[in-house]
Amino acid sequence: MPAVVVENIIKTYGKKKEVKALNDISFGVEKGELFGIIGPDGAGKTSLFRILTTLLLADSGKASVDGFDVVKDYKSIRNRVGYMPGRFSLYQDLSVEENLNFFATIFNTSIDENYDLVKDIYIQIEPFKKRKAGALSGGMKQKLALSCALIHRPSVLFLDEPTTGVDAVSRKEFWDMLKGLRQQGITILVSTPYMDEAGLCDRVALIQSGKILSINTPQGVVDSFSKPLWAVKSSSMLDLLHELKEKEFVDNVYPFGEYHHVVLKNKSGGQALSHFVEDKKDIEALQVKPDIEDCFIELMKTAD
Repeated sequence: MPAVVVENIIKTYGKKKEVKALNDISFGVEKGELFGIIGPDGAGKTSLFRILTTLLLADSGKASVDGFDVVKDYKSIRNRVGYMPGRFSLYQDLSVEENLNFFATIFNTSIDENYDLVKDIYIQIEPFKKRKAGALSGGMKQKLALSCALIHRPSVLFLDEPTTGVDAVSRKEFWDMLKGLRQQGITILVSTPYMDEAGLCDRVALIQSGKILSINTPQGVVDSFSKPLWAVKSSSMLDLLHELKEKEFVDNVYPFGEYHHVVLKNKSGGQALSHFVEDKKDIEALQVKPDIEDCFIELMKTAD
């Protein structure tokens, strides 16, 4: 049985239910899988996690976690899952140690009983165990929140944008910790707006405006990109962008770092682009491989 099953979930907001946060969402997550929900702010990620952790009721559809229905068996689910919300939600006036003891007590356990599970994470903040949580750095707060979410040894762990606002080094450390937890058999669902983190998951669901655009392995998502992709830059990037948008052989063009990424309609467009570049003096162009972000943009365009 899958660890998480979501079937046709719909969630709306507003007096007239005019805002569809989740629009007929369905997917499954296998036990022991590291599953990513990838999408920008407002895509519906937090609403989905709140429904799965029994903090919010869906308008329609059904879902289960570890075989328990999120509505009928909400008490069982709350005892079995760990949840790390997007905002730091621990008690800032309690120390690191006091926060961890508090959450252990809530679940009728102790730090000692489950220390083996949080050890690799907690030892990094243990030197500061007497420091108040509110005085910790962003990366340390993140590690404390993860320790508190794990202290009762959950079977499924939900992490809502855990690396937002955290420095690059702490982000890497955090994902290394998740890989270690997965090896212990914990099912992990993590949401993130960072496309580069998609490649660290076993599978990902790309979500935008409450709709799932694709569910696949990161490599499977990239392999689904079938059109030629080029990176182009010049000394006048804005003029170049407008000019390329008017070309018949161009399917899509958008800023991408120091380049513009140009999606061609077909392979023959490569020759037309080469002629366009040759006619200019200061344009650099090279064919590139797509990444998750390119795929996401293409899927959004197709969905529209």
